[in-house]
Amino acid sequence: MLTIVVPLSEAAGPNPLLPHTAEIIFGLVFLILLAVAFAKIVVPRFEKAYADRTQAIEGGMNEAKQAQAEAKAALEKYNAQLAEARQEAAKIREDAREQGAQIIAEMRENANAEAERIVTHARTQIEAERTQAVASLRREVGTMATQLASRIVGESLEEEARQRRTVERFLAELESQESARQAVGTDG
Repeated sequence: MLTIVVPLSEAAGPNPLLPHTAEIIFGLVFLILLAVAFAKIVVPRFEKAYADRTQAIEGGMNEAKQAQAEAKAALEKYNAQLAEARQEAAKIREDAREQGAQIIAEMRENANAEAERIVTHARTQIEAERTQAVASLRREVGTMATQLASRIVGESLEEEARQRRTVERFLAELESQESARQAVGTDG
């Protein structure tokens, strides 16, 4: 058999695996135009969307931080007001206690003064009644003594001076006996 050797480059023609040169140039131009269009139109929109989203997240975080700071300030203010209210309540309670003690002291003082006035009035009244009773008793005892003495002596003791002297003597004796009895009662 006879074999003929043909050089490869001439026999096969163009390589079917490699594209034509025109297709390679057209593909590169299209790729460059696509890259430029992508860089001019699509990338800025993605960048803007990314920036907007970043700004929204940071804004939300800033708002949350601000709200947290405001809440903390409000809590501190509330705690300060609560502490102030507690101090004021304690002061009011203390004032009320002091006023209550003062009112009680005044009422005791008034009650003591009223009791002293009543006791003084009662003593004065008792002394007046005692004096009146002694005077009434002297008259009655004097009349009875005169009548008894008249019966015993048999003569009339109607003379007033005699009656008085007799009554005075009798009462003096009664008072001395009463004083002696009281002295013996307190000693024993």
